[in-house]
Amino acid sequence: MTGMIERLPGWPTLPDLFGWVETGFPGAHPVPGLHGIRIEEHLADDKYVLRAELPGIDPAKDVEITVAEGVLTLRAERSEETTQKHRTEFRYGTFARSVRLPAGAKGDEATAEYKDGVLTVTIPVPETKTGTTTIPVRQG
Repeated sequence: MTGMIERLPGWPTLPDLFGWVETGFPGAHPVPGLHGIRIEEHLADDKYVLRAELPGIDPAKDVEITVAEGVLTLRAERSEETTQKHRTEFRYGTFARSVRLPAGAKGDEATAEYKDGVLTVTIPVPETKTGTTTIPVRQG
């Protein structure tokens, strides 16, 4: 035994485990042809900021952003065809991702910007005043 992982002939190699974490478990997408969108999100300076990786997309016609009942949903479609002398290659698919917004987020004031393959959605989240209320206890 050499200490290395040995595979039996004819056995498929395991998919990259980190890929599963980022894109979901293989075959776990609820709709065939629907792919997830890689995102990063943070809350800073009274704003919720979501950045989504969407390279090769025309944001004017291929991206839809909606906010309904405190949920932000991104949908995008890609269709691309490359034709060379003896070869044609298609890349297409529908991408979708939904995230719950923080309490108090003003979805109707959201803005979006697309630059260098990254879509940035910014939503104002006003600071909520949380005060302490003392409740007296009566003896009965």
